[in-house]
Amino acid sequence: MTNSAHSVAGAILDDLDSRPGSATSLVRTVLGAYVRTLGGWFAIADFVVWMDALGVPSESTRIAVTRLKKKGVVESSIHRGRTGYRITEQADAMFSRGDGRIFGFRRMADGDPFRLISFTIPETQRAARHQLRRRLTGIGCGTVSPGLWIAPEYLADEAGAIIDALELSRYVTTFVTSEVAPPGTLRESAAQWWDLAGIADRHRAFLAACDAEVPVQDAREAFVTFAPLLDEWRVIPYVDPGLPPCMTPEDWPGTRAVATFEAARERCLEVSREWIDTTRVG
Repeated sequence: MTNSAHSVAGAILDDLDSRPGSATSLVRTVLGAYVRTLGGWFAIADFVVWMDALGVPSESTRIAVTRLKKKGVVESSIHRGRTGYRITEQADAMFSRGDGRIFGFRRMADGDPFRLISFTIPETQRAARHQLRRRLTGIGCGTVSPGLWIAPEYLADEAGAIIDALELSRYVTTFVTSEVAPPGTLRESAAQWWDLAGIADRHRAFLAACDAEVPVQDAREAFVTFAPLLDEWRVIPYVDPGLPPCMTPEDWPGTRAVATFEAARERCLEVSREWIDTTRVG
């Protein structure tokens, strides 16, 4: 991988690890959901105004942007005589891929196919093996055993891109199956292969933060309401692979969380983008 690819890959992992509601996490959310729709460029003064509306102090905003510059997510840029930042080409591609996940949550139906990922990586490639496991987890793959991973078939391309980027293709064999026959029940096995309890907690935290009944009075309020909810939500579609009903508990909170997010998005996203557009100077 090139240095820039390494940098952006690291930014993706940092993105998934960042705590929702933190300055860094909120800055990433605003970049991906709002700044990109304005062409990808922003003046730091404008960004400070947007983040101040979310309760983030200006110094924290500036520090977060500087960190993202070091990660290769943004770069210094002059636009119409104003000094500011622009989302890098690599980061724009990262955000674009994320849109499909964040705004288009997928869930398997019973009987849909899985992709099995088998690998044996030599000890000399231990660091790459660690990165592979971490990144597969980061896109929603489950662990059947240390050398055998499982994911919905619709994640096959993302998994393949990770394997190729780490230059580990010669150590990996994949299979497609629509039948899984574990020693216990499918629900018991799914709870072992994925952290279903942790995923359920993420959904419940989102539901606790989201009140879909609160009316939005204006564009600024739409932004203040929706940006934190999007920040809370956007990691969930990565950690939750969208397992079929036969593999999740009957009271699975993800079903309600997905519907709640979609309702909030419908009410707030486009309106909140109008506020961002009308408050920028450049």
